[in-house]
Amino acid sequence: MNKNNVIGLMSGTSMDGVDIVFCEFIYENNKWIFDIKEAKTIPYDNNWMVRLSQLHKQPIHLYPKTDAFYGRYLGKITKQFIDENNLEVDFISSHGHTIFHQPESGFTAQIGCGAGINAETNLPVINNFRTIDVQLGGQGAPLVPIGDKYLFSEYNACLNLGGFANISFKETSKAFDICPCNMVMNLLANELDLPFDNEGEIAANGTINNELLLAFNNIDFYKKQGAKSLGIEWVNNQFLPILNGFENILLADKMATLSEHIAMQIATVLNTNNIENVLVTGGGAFNSFLINNIKNKTKTEIIIPNSKIINFKEALIFAFLGVLRIKNEINILKTVTGSKTDSMGGALHGNFSKLIKRLQD
Repeated sequence: MNKNNVIGLMSGTSMDGVDIVFCEFIYENNKWIFDIKEAKTIPYDNNWMVRLSQLHKQPIHLYPKTDAFYGRYLGKITKQFIDENNLEVDFISSHGHTIFHQPESGFTAQIGCGAGINAETNLPVINNFRTIDVQLGGQGAPLVPIGDKYLFSEYNACLNLGGFANISFKETSKAFDICPCNMVMNLLANELDLPFDNEGEIAANGTINNELLLAFNNIDFYKKQGAKSLGIEWVNNQFLPILNGFENILLADKMATLSEHIAMQIATVLNTNNIENVLVTGGGAFNSFLINNIKNKTKTEIIIPNSKIINFKEALIFAFLGVLRIKNEINILKTVTGSKTDSMGGALHGNFSKLIKRLQD
């Protein structure tokens, strides 16, 4: 039996905050078993919300400065989490926060300096998981499917409703981003000074605008086959101009139309791939209006797990990506990202020598 105690850090495009999980991974009888021992979301204050959301438009010198400061911030909140729960941790595995994602141009960038996390916690740190895949010609995303394959193999597919909706399939080792999700829905809710549309109440009180719905559904991305991923640049350049072009529509009608669009795109993927059951996680799993909308468009069984899995599955899997990296095992699949080869993503910070020896024994 090989046991690994790992902290996973995740900050998604929906800007909810930093998800911190303390996970135990055990490999026995040729199978991975996990347990989320402790978990917490640290919401961003207004300063970090503004800094992270606007960094892609700021002068160049603010990028490395924010990368360093954000790394120290991640380290500090992780150290506090460890001390509060009296944890024995082997290492930290951090996704960071995506600022740029342009694989077609050969780069992706997640801030959260690994050296800063290491300096604050005095623990080994793994971060920067996506870059190697992009350099190998892949999308650098999604990376979660390797975790779905080993940790959630009992489901035909896994659907994440986060900033973007993305899916992975058990049988084909195929995965891709489907459409924007919470990122855009939250932007609309923010116009009413709400962080999100609680259970889809705003959308439920709106009326679908068929012209806007058609404009959404005709976006070229949905016609693309194979590995594909979405980033904030795509939302800003392709999606929001369409939404903002219908300025005379009531906000509730925009939300209703957006929810219908998301449900249609997800149901099309489920139906086209003949998925019998799908595990649904991410903040959108709590949007009962959206979930019911999806259910009405497909015969696929929609499975909603416990709230800990809903909220922390991505952080859990990035912790697991770190375990695979330390064991010198593949953690990025070319069949998922479209790169020319499978790879091991993750940069190491700190002293891993004793840990690597123990894990490889």
